[in-house]
Amino acid sequence: MDKLSITGGQPLHGRLRVSGAKNSTLPILAGTLLTEEPVLVSNAPHLHDVTTMIELLGCLGAEVVIDEKLNVEVCARSLGQLRAPYELVKTMRASFLVLGPLVAKYGAAEVSLPGGCAIGSRPVDQHLKGLEALGAQVVVTDGYVKAQAPNGLVGTDVYMDLVTVGGTENLMMAAALARGETRLHNCAREPEIVDLGNFLNTLGAEVDGHGTSTIVIQGKDKLHGGAFRVMPDRVEAGTYLIAAAATRGSVRLEDVDPETLGAVLEKLQMAGAEITYGEDWIELDMLGRRPLAVDIETSPYPGFPTDMQAQFMALNAIAEGTATISENIFENRFMHVQEINRLGANIELHGHSMAVVHGMKDLRAAPVMATDLRASSSLVIAALAAEGTTTIDRIYHIDRGYETIEEKLQQLGGAVQRIS
Repeated sequence: MDKLSITGGQPLHGRLRVSGAKNSTLPILAGTLLTEEPVLVSNAPHLHDVTTMIELLGCLGAEVVIDEKLNVEVCARSLGQLRAPYELVKTMRASFLVLGPLVAKYGAAEVSLPGGCAIGSRPVDQHLKGLEALGAQVVVTDGYVKAQAPNGLVGTDVYMDLVTVGGTENLMMAAALARGETRLHNCAREPEIVDLGNFLNTLGAEVDGHGTSTIVIQGKDKLHGGAFRVMPDRVEAGTYLIAAAATRGSVRLEDVDPETLGAVLEKLQMAGAEITYGEDWIELDMLGRRPLAVDIETSPYPGFPTDMQAQFMALNAIAEGTATISENIFENRFMHVQEINRLGANIELHGHSMAVVHGMKDLRAAPVMATDLRASSSLVIAALAAEGTTTIDRIYHIDRGYETIEEKLQQLGGAVQRIS
């Protein structure tokens, strides 16, 4: 099993190109099932989760071609089956996003209940409630969701009880082929939702309001093919910005959208970073200074993202002062605390939703183990700031969300090696 060996204690400096967004690519690939015509998706990151989604599309019978530039062309002209098996869905909960497109396009679907990171309960009840509101008959049996709509879906008002990114995405795609108008209320507002809406419109859908709490969709009889470029990955971008800040370094990110990182950039400035940016680039410079501790409270977009909480905790671990981190999205997302403390950090847990981080002047290398995707990147950041050589085990978590992370850190001068 691969590990990362990281010799820390040196500032990161340099420039990087940001990869395409994993959390945008996955629903967009699922959305290719809505049309029988070819769809070309470019700027998709080369990640295990993306490979899993491509494998699932192939399992359903879609024709998938990947060229030398990692552009993905999907043609779902004739699907052989409408069942997404447990063996694939268990490894990545985004696989569940094929449910809405399959029911909308083919009138039936059988999709395993999802798996993915063990960071707490992330139920799919809002997905199912919304599909039922659109006219689908839904039952859950033997670990599978079985949905039928033999006469098609019918647009209506759907009120979600809580803000859910996956639920919003699934229902957007389902409504794109429903008869009449659908109004989705209490929607997630993440940039990846905006990207999905733009993608659907590229295929001839009529989606309006994506990026607000109410999305209005005029259903179409059919969608056509098209080409779409995935947005930059704001979580990857934020991770490298925080890594540079934690090591007192500097970085220039290119092919990035600063508007999607507002809350993260604000907290980095509060930590002492000097930040400048343009339309598609961001520069951060710590001027060699130790970062300042900054309180963090996660909340749905445009608030501070839960996917950046662990990384900022690593920065606070070596910052000047004490900071409080409140996790309001997932109830089990502090599994990285024990591992960061192995590096000499002083982090106290207060229940499942609050951590107090007492900044230490120095961290020390130690063997650590990754527990989930974003926790993995927090350990990378802490190891980069620590003195000595740290070994991080179970890095398959990192490979789910970060494209060639060791190569990108090497570009910034990081002493990072993948070892077996």
